[in-house]
Formats: sequence, C-alpha cells, structure tokens
Amino acid sequence: MKFKVKRETIYGYTFILPWIIGFLLLVLWPMIQSFYFSLNDMRITPHGLRFVYVGFNNYLNVWLQDMFFIEELVRFALDTLLRVPVIVVFALIIAMLLNQEVKFKGAFRTVFFLPVIVASGPVIDQLLEQGATSIPMVNQDVIVGILTSIFPMWIATTISDLFSQIITILWYSGVQILIFLAVLQKINPSLYEAAKIDGGSNWECFWKITLPTIKPIILINMVYTLVALANSGQNPIINLIYVNMFNATRGYGFASAMAWMYSVIIGLMLLVIFLAFREKKSKRAF
Repeated sequence: MKFKVKRETIYGYTFILPWIIGFLLLVLWPMIQSFYFSLNDMRITPHGLRFVYVGFNNYLNVWLQDMFFIEELVRFALDTLLRVPVIVVFALIIAMLLNQEVKFKGAFRTVFFLPVIVASGPVIDQLLEQGATSIPMVNQDVIVGILTSIFPMWIATTISDLFSQIITILWYSGVQILIFLAVLQKINPSLYEAAKIDGGSNWECFWKITLPTIKPIILINMVYTLVALANSGQNPIINLIYVNMFNATRGYGFASAMAWMYSVIIGLMLLVIFLAFREKKSKRAF
C-alpha cells in the first residue's frame, strides 16, 4: 500500500514538473530580476548595463513625477468597475441560454469562444483602428449629452467609453461562458423539478437554486476577468510601462518600479473582489 502511494506521488510530481520548471524560469526568476531592477537606476553604457542603487526612489518617483500613471490608473479602475460586471453578467446569460436544449449547441459554444483565440495581439489592434469593435448606430455625442445631465463629466465619459468598446468587452467573455456552462451542467435537475412542483417560477429557481450554486464560480470569473483586463495589450498602463522602459531619462528601473506598483494595486483589487464575493460560512449554534 505504501509503495502504491509513493508511486502515485512520484507520478503526480512528474506531471507537474514541467509547470514547476516553467514557473521558476519564466515567472519567479523574471519577478526577482524586475524587483532588483526597480531598486536601481539602470543606464546603457558602451560597457553594458550600469546599475546605480537608488533604493525605493523609483517607487516614489512613480507617484511624484509621473502624472500619467495616476491618471491612467484612475481611468483603469473606473473602466474595470464597469467592465467586469458587464462581462460576467453577459457570460452568465449566454451560458444559461447555451445550457438549454438547443440544436447545434457545440457550434454556438465555438462561436462565442472563437474571439478569445482570434482577437489577440495585432488582430485586435487592426480591428480597433478600423472601428470594427464599436457599434456604428450608437451616437457617442448623444450618449455623453444624456449622461452629463445625470452624472459628472468624468463618470459620463467612462460610461460612454463602455458603449464605444462594447463589442471588444464582450469578446473577453468566451472563457467565462465555458466556465459558467460547466458548472450549470453539474446542477442536479431534480432540484429544479422539485421547485417547479412546489410552484416555483423560473425567476425564483434562478435566485434560489442557480445563483447560490454558481456563486463561487462568479468569484472565479470576476478574478479571471480582472486579470485578463489588467494584462490586456490594449491597457494604457501596460503601454505606459513599455514606453518608460525605453525612455532615455527613466529606463528599466523606473518601468520595473511602475510595473510592481501596478501589480500591487491589481492585487488589492483582487482582494476586494475576494472579500466581497467569497463564500461566507454560516454560524450554527451547537
């Protein structure tokens, strides 16, 4: 018995060994290297890279000298506050529709997942330049005019940007749809049958059965969506870090500090989502 357990343990470590090696070489080591860069002022000289230790000055300069970082960070936070719920709700609606007894279910799944594969890298950049990611019938000026009469200008602009990029936003929902669909198919149909016998409507079944069951998956999808948006190539903060990396007056050290600060902020946002949607344990009296 012990030999069998040890053999299974060896098999398990063997299967995850490529992932461990990839994590150490492609994730952990670059993170350590970038943190070291962030503590130095790096300059390219004829003799190679020159490191001058500056401590946490680069981190202070990110907030004190680069006003674009704060501006883009606030804009990203507002956009994320709108985009994450829209993507998750849209994914849930589509998953519930695909979970019904419809013909060509597999083809529909492929259609909704295909943008995840196609709309990446240069493809999405070309689509954005050609205006293929917006709805032509939506008049942005009219939307902004209506919203400014209700909300402040900065909120109205953020919401109008959501409408201008609504197709792009919905393209990010392919993975979430599949995750929701997988958990919906695991719900026992007898629960819905018992609720219908007791007179429960479809709306009540959704709130009393479906939603409590998929609540942990909502948390997973929200975390996944935030990470996907934060690392998107269309994220202005990513482009700002890239520009500072090759800036003659700032360089790798400043860009690395900016990247670490951005990562910490994303981590705090993930913590807020986790605390808001985590499964709360019910207290029982014994």
